Amino acid sequence: MSQAQLSESKPRNKARPAGLILLIFVAFIALGMPDGLLGVGWPSIRISFNVPIDALGALLFTAMVGYLTSSFLSGELTRRLGLGCLLIVSCVLTGIGLIGYTIVPQWWMMVALGLAAGMGAGGIDSSLNAYVARHYGPGLMQWLHASYGVGITSGPLIMTAALTNFQNWRLGYLLVGAVQIVLAITFWITLPIWQQNNNASAESPAEPQKEVNLGQTLKRRRVWLSMLLFFFYVGSEVSMGTWVYSLLTEGRGVDPQLAGYFAGSYWFTFTIGRILAGLVTRKINIQSLVKVCIIAAILAGVILGLNLSTWVNLAAVAVIGFAFAPIFPGLISGTPGRVGQQHSNNTIGVQTAAGALGGTALTSLVGVLARTYGLEVVPSAMVAFLVCLLAGYIIFERKGAAAG
Repeated sequence: MSQAQLSESKPRNKARPAGLILLIFVAFIALGMPDGLLGVGWPSIRISFNVPIDALGALLFTAMVGYLTSSFLSGELTRRLGLGCLLIVSCVLTGIGLIGYTIVPQWWMMVALGLAAGMGAGGIDSSLNAYVARHYGPGLMQWLHASYGVGITSGPLIMTAALTNFQNWRLGYLLVGAVQIVLAITFWITLPIWQQNNNASAESPAEPQKEVNLGQTLKRRRVWLSMLLFFFYVGSEVSMGTWVYSLLTEGRGVDPQLAGYFAGSYWFTFTIGRILAGLVTRKINIQSLVKVCIIAAILAGVILGLNLSTWVNLAAVAVIGFAFAPIFPGLISGTPGRVGQQHSNNTIGVQTAAGALGGTALTSLVGVLARTYGLEVVPSAMVAFLVCLLAGYIIFERKGAAAG
């Protein structure tokens, strides 16, 4: 089987309102903003609540539970509520969680609010990924995730500004939480656009497609292997984004403001990479691009682990962000080729959930290892996760495209 056979089926790109596409991008900007806050804010947060470095795992766990729940239910929620209403509810939940972080006096209360924030994020992520994978090609999928990159790039910069100018991590979460509420209001005002799109979709003749339930999908070994790809990729991405600031400040003595810019450079090159990937996927096979980027991230992770100099570290962090950029949307777009078109919608939901599980479990594992062996374990752990990702990807490459 050739590489091209692993590429996604070309979705039928029916005419869609430009305003709808813009709102989808805005939703992913909102999705990314909270994720960029935690890595820079965590050293200050744990001092405020007087908790150890690996206590982060509790917050990640509750957020993951919320995310898993809404991800698995995203298809049913979209059918019942419509995509517009689901986005409104998701932004409100995220806003409640983030603003709640700023007012609770106890750590366990912040951990509990992670459930609401996670549910909001999962609702946005899974439903929009499935929508774009079904109706658009890999180029728009890359740009969708570039929008996420815009949001997550702003997170470290917002938190760095809050800590540098006001010495208050809560201000960063308050600002981003307010953005979520404003976006929920915006989606409510534009709700007729979403409803009009739902009606247009219902009136359009759908392609004949055998209905496959989630139980049937989960019986396929390819689906579980595909979930593992997301488990290791998201675990690598989130581990890097969460721990690089602590590695540089607490582990290597870098000035906190400069380290904040290091963290920002990771997400900045991440975003630029997705914008460029959206332009080149028409000329370069997306599956080949994904494999090359995994290898590049492994090499840059090795260089970061060597700690050659401050500026070499900065370059390595930036390269890792750039290499990570096309991987997640490329894996999403390639889902029909890996598991078959009939199973792709169900698989996208469970893949997203598996990614959330990897982001929580592997990032928490890195925290435990950092507490035991020191923060220098961060780049080594990330490289190990990426090697597992590469191995799984090569297995799919050799198996070829799935039937159906």
